[in-house]
Amino acid sequence: MLNWSQCSAVECVPGKVSDAWTFRGTRVPVKALFDNLEDGATIREFLEWFPGVTKQQVETVLEFASQSLAVAEPT
Repeated sequence: MLNWSQCSAVECVPGKVSDAWTFRGTRVPVKALFDNLEDGATIREFLEWFPGVTKQQVETVLEFASQSLAVAEPT
């Protein structure tokens, strides 16, 4: 499980979107990014569908997830 509290592009506000991690300043759950990418959407499409999210936020989240997974892999 990723520790999203270490990612500057997201926030978890009690009572907001069922306490889900969201892109900072939006009501868009981080999970929506991964669900859409898994379903074949491009980052460009995601940004069109969720205009409050910035490309920088998406890049930061993907980089954070990538780095976190790399650290978690057994050597």
